[in-house]
Amino acid sequence: MTGEAAYQVHPIPPVYDERSEILILGSFPSEKSREAGFFYGHPQNRFWRVLAAVYGQNLPETTEDKIRFLLQNRLALWDVLAACEIKGSADGTIRSAVPNDVSVILRASPIRRIVVNGKTAEKYYNRYLLPATGMAAVCLPSTSPANASQSLAALTQAWRAALTA
Repeated sequence: MTGEAAYQVHPIPPVYDERSEILILGSFPSEKSREAGFFYGHPQNRFWRVLAAVYGQNLPETTEDKIRFLLQNRLALWDVLAACEIKGSADGTIRSAVPNDVSVILRASPIRRIVVNGKTAEKYYNRYLLPATGMAAVCLPSTSPANASQSLAALTQAWRAALTA
């Protein structure tokens, strides 16, 4: 990991509509996602492959395809943090965290379940958002390439259990 920690503001708006039932929250966008301007932009992140497998659909390629995929499957997507100091994409370097206001999604959508993508998202969700939402989040194994111990099949199984229950 090179470079200095820098204060970053979340550049990607949430994806949701009035039919979204499950809210998926990551921690904070990676450098690749910030560059791409959309969630899970690192080619080695398995998020989109896992969701495509869970729902038995083709892998969405473009941002427009990804938004359509999420909304067709009644999913909302955002991150726990609105801003933080972070070194590159390393969740372990997050400091000075500022949470997102997920109430905008909860007011507009009939969210019945909140899931978080990995332990860092869970930590910040429980610290900052749980008191406001009152909804416990289901912590799913991270789709990040840093979580190489989890196979695509294992990730898909865990995510399927939470998203289709």
